[in-house]
Amino acid sequence: MSDRIPNLGLPSSDPAGLAHPRRFRTVTLGCKVNQYETQYAQELLENAGWLPAEPEEPADLCLVNTCTVTHEADVKARNLIRRLHRQQPGAEIVVMGCYATRAPGEIGQIPGVSRVVTDKDSLAQDLQPWGVTDSLPGIRGFAGHQRAFVKVQDGCLLDCAYCIIPTVRPRFSSRPIDDIVSEVAGLVATGYHEIVLGGIHLGHYGLDLSKGKPREQWSRLWHLLERLEALPGEFRIRLSSLDAAEARESLLKVIAANRRVVPHLHLCLQSGSDQVLTSMRRRYTASRFLEQVAMANDLLDHPAITTDLIVGYPGETEADFEASCAVARQAGFAGMHLFAFSARESTRAASLPDPVPAKVIHDRMRRAAEVEASLADSYRRSLVGRDLEVLVETADEARSGHVQGTACRGVRVTLRGLLPPLRRKLVSVRAIGVEGEVVVGEPVAEKTPTSTHWKKASDFQTILGRLALPVC
Repeated sequence: MSDRIPNLGLPSSDPAGLAHPRRFRTVTLGCKVNQYETQYAQELLENAGWLPAEPEEPADLCLVNTCTVTHEADVKARNLIRRLHRQQPGAEIVVMGCYATRAPGEIGQIPGVSRVVTDKDSLAQDLQPWGVTDSLPGIRGFAGHQRAFVKVQDGCLLDCAYCIIPTVRPRFSSRPIDDIVSEVAGLVATGYHEIVLGGIHLGHYGLDLSKGKPREQWSRLWHLLERLEALPGEFRIRLSSLDAAEARESLLKVIAANRRVVPHLHLCLQSGSDQVLTSMRRRYTASRFLEQVAMANDLLDHPAITTDLIVGYPGETEADFEASCAVARQAGFAGMHLFAFSARESTRAASLPDPVPAKVIHDRMRRAAEVEASLADSYRRSLVGRDLEVLVETADEARSGHVQGTACRGVRVTLRGLLPPLRRKLVSVRAIGVEGEVVVGEPVAEKTPTSTHWKKASDFQTILGRLALPVC
């Protein structure tokens, strides 16, 4: 790793009497937490006088935020850094993120890398050579996005056999509720109408803040949701993901009662085989997972349930794989993120016997993708005739005079309209059809209430009552 200090090149004087601000570019690989941390780094640089480089404009500094969840993520990061150096040989390159934490020496040897940030908590200090002097309490915007991701928690207390993340994010910490509420309020005031709450283990939010305190002083996820619901403004909340073991009835009822939380849950399955789940050290069985999906379907109005699935875990038999496909069909997932197993050094799974041959993994990935496509199509078609609240994000390049956005239930929707006046707005539509992977929506005159995810209105008073919620 190089520790050389860059020459910022800020002239002491010029003929016009104007300083020339330096330009930076950021590139992010990986999850929503990484995207939040990149935005935070960007605002640190902007506060120090730097300006974002335009797409075709050369940059003086490139900041790369890396992921290391799979071997492929590492390869992608290395290739990206090398490409940036070839395209902009004069630019300083700073690398941060999970890969940087796991293998700083490896990244530091890549030509062009000026600094490797191994601890994101010291980011402001690591960027001091580039003029950063102070840390920030949070972010003010989310460049390039129509939705804002807000990191509420970091670190993981679990020990899943395949996962490297607890090694590269070992410190469990939750942000104070007041800080999050203030940040969200600022983003809403800036014009963001969807806030995505993210964390490495979102369902464990507040365990550290609540430890050793009486129940009435806890700060858990349901308390955070209640505080955010009370904020003024027109906005909705999406949860990035929940561990299936935390999708208890008590939490699902709180989600159902909250008028801002959309009816979309990402519950991580990973495998539908109990044998594989045990080897993975997951905290549920396939049948328990399906029970929780059934509870979500009962408490919410036709929610979108999405998931993650690992294919080719060591020892996975054909019967194990078929069990995963069967559970997926029974759950009726609206979408699945599919991952071919990638052995991560220092994890238990890396040393397990009976690796699945690459050819078999490739074939199973193809078959799993077919299952995913069929289930996603079925869910999209099940929405026809329903009212959906859509956050408009882009122009629809395939349909003149149309825009596209993300519905409350997570699906992509196309509708008539022009982008400039509709961008980042919440629009009510009625789903009238499906074309490919997109739901076709027709705008409706009145805005759909944000509480349309209620299934049983008679439960309203019951659920509004403060629930005695168990410790996770």
